[in-house]
Amino acid sequence: MMNLNWSLVSEYICNGIRSFIPDWARGVVVGLSGGLDSSVVAYLCVKALGPERVLGLLLPDSDVTPKVDFDDALMIVRNLGIQYRVLDIKPIVKAFYDPLSCFGPPSKLAIGNLRARIRMCINYYFANLEGWIVAGCGDKSEILLGYFTKYGDGGCDFLPIGSLYKTQVRKLASFLGVPQRIVEKPSSPALWPDHFAENELGYSYQFIDPILHLLVDRGLSPIEVSSRLNVNLDDVIKIKNRVDSSNHKRSFPKIIEIPLNVLYG
Repeated sequence: MMNLNWSLVSEYICNGIRSFIPDWARGVVVGLSGGLDSSVVAYLCVKALGPERVLGLLLPDSDVTPKVDFDDALMIVRNLGIQYRVLDIKPIVKAFYDPLSCFGPPSKLAIGNLRARIRMCINYYFANLEGWIVAGCGDKSEILLGYFTKYGDGGCDFLPIGSLYKTQVRKLASFLGVPQRIVEKPSSPALWPDHFAENELGYSYQFIDPILHLLVDRGLSPIEVSSRLNVNLDDVIKIKNRVDSSNHKRSFPKIIEIPLNVLYG
């Protein structure tokens, strides 16, 4: 699953970006975190559309965003020559949770997801204001695991790298010329201090991705996956359970259907 034709993969994604963007749209807006996925998406969008049709939004929270991440995001927009906007979301987050504090102290998860949803709202603010289409930065590993904030970083118009697992995105990043320090940077949503994906998930993506590939793409059972990869069956089942339990995050909200004869007789 790692020995792919990265030139072909890159061109296929770029063609998909070009065909998806409607004629009326000014281009694509990308929320840049300074991490791997958003950097790769920005590189692909520029390759597909040109720098003049890509807007980068840098939306750190100065309470939790590591300076190195902001510096890396700034490096990406300057390397690509795209227009960009910078906004510290700290006061916006505070404006939300200060009135809510009367209901008790906020949890780390609630505030972290609030940060992701505020960023989504700002992405769409600029999309509506100036006529952009919002590019999401989720990869296949995150999507299958449900490792994203519903209506937060999961809120977008299309997902350029949604067919690639995290480990594949790293390979594509190297092919595209993304700076090596970003290629090698540990995945971190940075929704709170010292927030690293693999610590929270309990497994590395190098361990997770082959399991997801066999479960989802090849349709193997957990027992077959365990045998094929020589890994513990309990770990395979835990990963499968995470996929199954997060299905609602990948689906349109459930409509409670009412039969037409009940509605109209």
